[in-house]
Amino acid sequence: MTTARTEAPHVADVDKRLQRKSLLAMSVGNTLEWYDWTVYTVASVYIAAALFESGDPLSALLQTLAVFAIGFLARPLGGIVFGRIADRRGRRAVLITTMLLMAAGSVVIGLTPSFEAIGPLASLLLLVARLIQGFAHGGESTTSYAYIAEIAPPRRRGLWSSAVFVAVGTGSLIATGFLAALTAALDTDAMNEWGWRVPFLIGGALAVVALFLRRGMVESADHATTDDPEASTVTQATWSSRKIVVEGIRLFFVEAGATVTYYTWVTSAAVYAIGIVGMHPADAFMMSAIAQVVYVLALPLLGHLSDIFGRRALVLVSLVGIAVTVFPLWGLITTEPWTLLVAQGIGLLLVGCITGSKPAAISEQIPNRYRTRVFGVSISLGVALFGGTASYLSTWLYGIGLGWVFNVYVIVLALVASAIVLTWRRNTGVPLSEVV
Repeated sequence: MTTARTEAPHVADVDKRLQRKSLLAMSVGNTLEWYDWTVYTVASVYIAAALFESGDPLSALLQTLAVFAIGFLARPLGGIVFGRIADRRGRRAVLITTMLLMAAGSVVIGLTPSFEAIGPLASLLLLVARLIQGFAHGGESTTSYAYIAEIAPPRRRGLWSSAVFVAVGTGSLIATGFLAALTAALDTDAMNEWGWRVPFLIGGALAVVALFLRRGMVESADHATTDDPEASTVTQATWSSRKIVVEGIRLFFVEAGATVTYYTWVTSAAVYAIGIVGMHPADAFMMSAIAQVVYVLALPLLGHLSDIFGRRALVLVSLVGIAVTVFPLWGLITTEPWTLLVAQGIGLLLVGCITGSKPAAISEQIPNRYRTRVFGVSISLGVALFGGTASYLSTWLYGIGLGWVFNVYVIVLALVASAIVLTWRRNTGVPLSEVV
């Protein structure tokens, strides 16, 4: 029998203490990686002024958000490459590699000279750095979803899965809070000149901490180390090529609805408040940070509720709720800081009904043998096409007075995803080795 090609211990062979340490290591690394990813968006106004021609501020901001979207295009490639590696050689090595690539991209962004100093080369270096980060992010996201679901106790899979988006939300929160503190402490000239670079450089340096932690993670026992089903430690389901494609397409459309709603409320709301409505950046960053604190604190409860009531119920509450509230909540945002806090807070709580148990929900629909490969294609493409463009589309459409088109777009995607979720198999609490 073929054996696993990793020297990391398997989760089935270790005690619960080491299992929990692996959960912590994955979460800390995920937090730092999402901090690196999110700080770009919350600092986009300053990046636009520093690394693009500043004659037209709105045009420079749109170009900065376009680079953000282009970075997402590398995610499917990263998901495909790292997804296959994770299925064949294990999750741990992928999670270490993707973290280091993300950190390298942040350092490049933090050290790139201004447009005034080197011209268009500044914009090109920014693009390269974001493509590297997008490639890494595709592998990190898909692999971490599978990893946390596989090491979790079946009846607490939703609660354990909430750790992924607690880490994601914490990383986003730290990035937003850091920018809020810098904006409050430094004057506008200092922020434009060097202040915005500090979060990128610190994020790159902290990768050393995450690397140390992730090297001690156990390996999931539920991944298939080769294409031979007999090589796995668990029973493998066998799907036809048509079945793989159909399930991949279904997951793609669910991810489309989930990711556009996520990026609408996590990143786009503050950018809209600053760039379109005219809210003071310090106020907008602070309100956004408070809303994200509420969201992160709620995630474990929402994950636990999914263990009780099932994944479908919580996901449908999220998607239908966002479809119903997107018009009134975006219409609420004005130059008054409290309006962003209320709108983003409600939006994020609805988003949390998905993200609180998302790794568990989607892992329960795909057998072990295909999990990270299907995730790598479907989730990465969904995020690239819909999540990566959300900030650009909302800023552009609201900037030309057609914000209602963006809201309709969100509603349609949410309802399409809801229709697919209604057909999901009821695998809440079922061992992942029994998913067929």
